[in-house]
Amino acid sequence: MEVPVTADDSPAEAEAVHPPADDPEPSADAPEEPKGPGQFGRPGPPLSRRNPFLIGLLGGLGLITAYGIFLGLRNAASILVLIFIALFLAIGLNPAVTRLRAWGLPRGPAVAVLALGIVLLLCGGVFALVPPLVTQTGQLIQNVPSFIESLQRNETVNDLVQRYDVLSKVQSALNAGTVTNALGGVVGGARLLFGTIFNVLTVIVLVIYFMAAFDRIKEGGYALVPRSRRDRVRLLTDEILSKVGAYMVGAIAIAVLAGLSTWVFAMIVGLAYPFALAVVVAVCDLIPQIGATLGAVIVSLVGFASSLTTGIVCLVFFLIYQQVENYLIYPNVMRRSVKVSDVAAVTAALLGVGLFGVIGALIAIPMVAAIQLIVREVVNPSMEEK
Repeated sequence: MEVPVTADDSPAEAEAVHPPADDPEPSADAPEEPKGPGQFGRPGPPLSRRNPFLIGLLGGLGLITAYGIFLGLRNAASILVLIFIALFLAIGLNPAVTRLRAWGLPRGPAVAVLALGIVLLLCGGVFALVPPLVTQTGQLIQNVPSFIESLQRNETVNDLVQRYDVLSKVQSALNAGTVTNALGGVVGGARLLFGTIFNVLTVIVLVIYFMAAFDRIKEGGYALVPRSRRDRVRLLTDEILSKVGAYMVGAIAIAVLAGLSTWVFAMIVGLAYPFALAVVVAVCDLIPQIGATLGAVIVSLVGFASSLTTGIVCLVFFLIYQQVENYLIYPNVMRRSVKVSDVAAVTAALLGVGLFGVIGALIAIPMVAAIQLIVREVVNPSMEEK
């Protein structure tokens, strides 16, 4: 018996009373519907971050990654040092490029002119070194027989030779092993020479690239700073970069003063090639840590080739001059150019050389100037506000 559907009945009630005829019945072969929240069952609880296995695994992976980074940095240490030196020189030479651009030159030609000047300066130093070295060495070799004869006529020297059996010891030292070691030393010296030339050329090329792309590198670095602090960071960084440029100007002034002093000394003593030796000392003085000593050794060797007295006078002169330069000239020049106190300049130079060698000697004074600027402009105002 059919139940009549009235107008007041809702469609849902009507459908419940009279199910639609075209609704298919479930087949026996149809797959069962998945039960639960997922097709493959309910997921388990997540791994605990305090799980000992997980902590040990992550710690081991971290140690392996850190050790891999350490090995990579150690293997690339020499290249990284060259890159750092080139970047530092590019920062220091950028004010010269800016000055050339102010005179109307585009950045590319300005960088080319400055790079050409640096190459000519280095070539001038090399060509100034070769003639006195070759000439004085040849004279020294020619004077060796007469020097030996004068020693043989000395009774005191003959007595010492016989007492300590010097001739037999010299003959025993001149064997095949000694010759092999000498050849190994020559090969090592040649390797050091060519390695030094390669490093110098690499630094020059990197300096040219860094100077050409200096503005892009700087703007890329500023883009990594949040916009709210970008203007202040830009001002502070530009001031620090100007300190590096002032440091380079001061270092060049000290090198020129060393070369001028050497020229006057060579003229007074009567050394050969005084201007060439002055150029060599000035170029060597630009090398941190060992440059001044290297120039002094070269000039002293030329002096010893002339006479024993002249060589001793050269040693005494450079010993006194280096002390004056390290503790009087250098601090005063850096105080005027970089605006760093005498005590801070000397202390920073000594600590930089002792801790990081050549790199420390390069960045010591600019780093002190940067720290003073940050303390004065950032740290002190924040301390006053608290």
